[in-house]
Amino acid sequence: MKKLLLTLLFIPLMYACSQGDAASQSTEAQPIHDHDRCHLCGMMITKYPGPKGQLGLKGETIVPKFCSTRDMFNFALQPENKRQITHLKVHDMSVTDWEHPDDKSFIDATSAWYVYGTSKKAVMGPAVASFATQDGATQFATEFGGAVLTYEQITIELLAGE
Repeated sequence: MKKLLLTLLFIPLMYACSQGDAASQSTEAQPIHDHDRCHLCGMMITKYPGPKGQLGLKGETIVPKFCSTRDMFNFALQPENKRQITHLKVHDMSVTDWEHPDDKSFIDATSAWYVYGTSKKAVMGPAVASFATQDGATQFATEFGGAVLTYEQITIELLAGE
């Protein structure tokens, strides 16, 4: 009888704990601190210019952060990672400084517009500059070159130069 009672008490506790984990996983962008390192390459994130990225993973409380949107995409587009991602965030470069992007300017990466092939340099090769609007991306591309792309047009093949 004691085992049955303990089991009946244990089930609601397990349910409450599992619900709390799901609810506590925020989709809000997290600040990037001076000593944060890129989840992909290990470089110090704030040491380099250009847009940064971060994402959420199912069942994880840590927020993988990236020194560039390019590194974020290289991680996020891998088939083994793609299905684990809950959200992606990138800087809106139309409202923040290229040299020191402000963490208050993070936007949803899936609705952002991108400029690829720009003369503006980021950390690891060609920048994948991110913008909240198509107009912002177009203005940037007019000034610094590059092609304006949607989130869906960013592929592993594009990043690999194929």
